[in-house]
Amino acid sequence: MSLATLDALHPTARPTVPGPRPVSPTPPSSSNPSASALASRGRDATAPSSSVRAVPEGTEARGFALYVGIDELKAAAAGTDLGEVVRALRSLAGELVPGAETYASVALAPLGAGGRDVDVVRLALQDPAALAKRRQELAPAAPEPKGGVVIDISRKRVLLDGEVSPLTYKEFELLQFLVLREGRTIDRSEIISTLWADGGGDDTPNERTIDVHVRRLRSKLGAYEDIVRTVRGVGYRFDRHADVAIRWASTPSPDVF
Repeated sequence: MSLATLDALHPTARPTVPGPRPVSPTPPSSSNPSASALASRGRDATAPSSSVRAVPEGTEARGFALYVGIDELKAAAAGTDLGEVVRALRSLAGELVPGAETYASVALAPLGAGGRDVDVVRLALQDPAALAKRRQELAPAAPEPKGGVVIDISRKRVLLDGEVSPLTYKEFELLQFLVLREGRTIDRSEIISTLWADGGGDDTPNERTIDVHVRRLRSKLGAYEDIVRTVRGVGYRFDRHADVAIRWASTPSPDVF
């Protein structure tokens, strides 16, 4: 993709489209407002007496960029060309703000490149948000680690030496509960009141049977069972080890602690 100023475009290079609508002066009407009508409408619109400042203190806005996605075929099908569209927009800016300065560039892309016109324009003009999104799309996926424990909070799963551990939903909840409170000893009553908050069910454990749930979790962690530690007489704690990696969700956990 590259940039070219509109002065370098030649009107004679317009593509041929069957039956284009010719451009002709049209009197202002409710269905086809002219630039003057648009300018008048913009001046008549009521605006609040004060607006939210969109730039940091100590700075001032000196203009703006408007990305317009229109390829040559679409313009020709509408009976115009890109140069005419730009001239109309410049004229409108001059009517709204006399003395306004404008500069226009056109974004070029290889034939058949595809994609949305406006996205091509934003990338060609180095729009920061578009560039960041593009870099994210092209970034290689992180390889899955082959050894140790991966506690994937975002996908609700645990990998042991690259293999998915067959944890039940409640077992993963129990592990996640401890992971989110890393380094803090959690007593059995707090685990029950949080993970079985609805209560009233036959499967709701008591402080003596919560040990059974922890034992089942540990058995599925295999050689890494010691990441869930027992603090005798108090409860349980998750301690980070060198061979344990935690992948967080892209949004903050709703778990409050």
